[in-house]
Amino acid sequence: MEVIIRSNDSFWYYSELFDIPLVLIEQSNLSSNPYHLTIGETVQIPGYIATSRQICRNDSFWNIAMEQNLPVDMLQLANPLIDPVNLQVGQHITIPQRVNQLLLTDFNHYTFDQMVRDIKQLTTVYPFIKQQIIGRSVMGKDLIELQIGNGSKQVHLNGSFHANEWITTPVIMRFLNEYARALTNRLPIRGMQVYPLILNTNLSVVPMANPDGVNLVLNGASAAGPYRDEVLALNNQNPDFSNWKANIAGVDLNNQYPARWDVEAARKPNSPQPRDYPGPHPLSEPEALAMAKLANTRNFWRVNALHTQGEVIYWGYEGLEPPAAQEIVSEYSRVSGYRPVRYIDSYAGFKDWFIKEFRRPGFTVELGTGVNPLPFSQFEEIYQETLGIMLANLYM
Repeated sequence: MEVIIRSNDSFWYYSELFDIPLVLIEQSNLSSNPYHLTIGETVQIPGYIATSRQICRNDSFWNIAMEQNLPVDMLQLANPLIDPVNLQVGQHITIPQRVNQLLLTDFNHYTFDQMVRDIKQLTTVYPFIKQQIIGRSVMGKDLIELQIGNGSKQVHLNGSFHANEWITTPVIMRFLNEYARALTNRLPIRGMQVYPLILNTNLSVVPMANPDGVNLVLNGASAAGPYRDEVLALNNQNPDFSNWKANIAGVDLNNQYPARWDVEAARKPNSPQPRDYPGPHPLSEPEALAMAKLANTRNFWRVNALHTQGEVIYWGYEGLEPPAAQEIVSEYSRVSGYRPVRYIDSYAGFKDWFIKEFRRPGFTVELGTGVNPLPFSQFEEIYQETLGIMLANLYM
């Protein structure tokens, strides 16, 4: 919600008036100098939306404020062009409304387009969620990173490296919504007050690393555009793409990283396929390259790559994982019930490369059980299991 700065206003005053932590107002208005606000400048108030109310006979700002349980000055701030002593019947005024419910509720059939709409809604209501484009897919779709917090500890999560594991994206999106709502309403999550965590942690997420593939799985060959004939040929003319893991070019993005890539190349398909083809060389695909560049330009303390399925957490690579990784995975296991697995005969994944490159903790978290793509009926159970892991990334 936007307000216009008046004489003697301050971010601190807005924090008190709207009962929003000061740091969230500051992070929602990074282009403003909190010590030198300009009268007439627009300020974003996170966690509020503007609603409308029509003036009735005998209305006043005072009785409307009492009716809405709002401070009178909040009404005056939200209606700078309205004369409060000369209200007109039929006139419409703005009523600030605190958002205390989750904004995102429809997660079934979660396409790239739905994610983009949800990101717009989240960043509008919670402008302290920052968005940037880290690259583009083969078909030119934005690869979107979202961030919350400006603490020194940088933690990264990603989802949907594999197209038919798209359910990992709404898991991340719902957590972002729940975290933002808890911050603006000073609510706990699982009994934990999360406000202190935003001061220490920068949470980075790429909710959908493979948007072309996700849309192909969910919408079929029509989503492939100019690649329609190619993907149908790779899929043996089967219009059902539910087994498709690769990007739109038939490359498995989680077999793309220079961490014993040659081992995978020697035993996996040597041409584009719906799954498992590691590509002509490491980081040949724009999606994989964008994720590597993101990690190289940031200072991530740890990364989580969310996949499905198996309810296991892979956390080692060639003995290069640091000692702290075992403590972290033990906590992940405690809060989720998932089984830690240190080593597996599988290489060239994002987690493997991160451990190899940075000698920092990296984890592949396999959500849920069954056959991919997991049925959406598992979503709530999967989310509750994963919630503990995502929270642990904030407090550990």
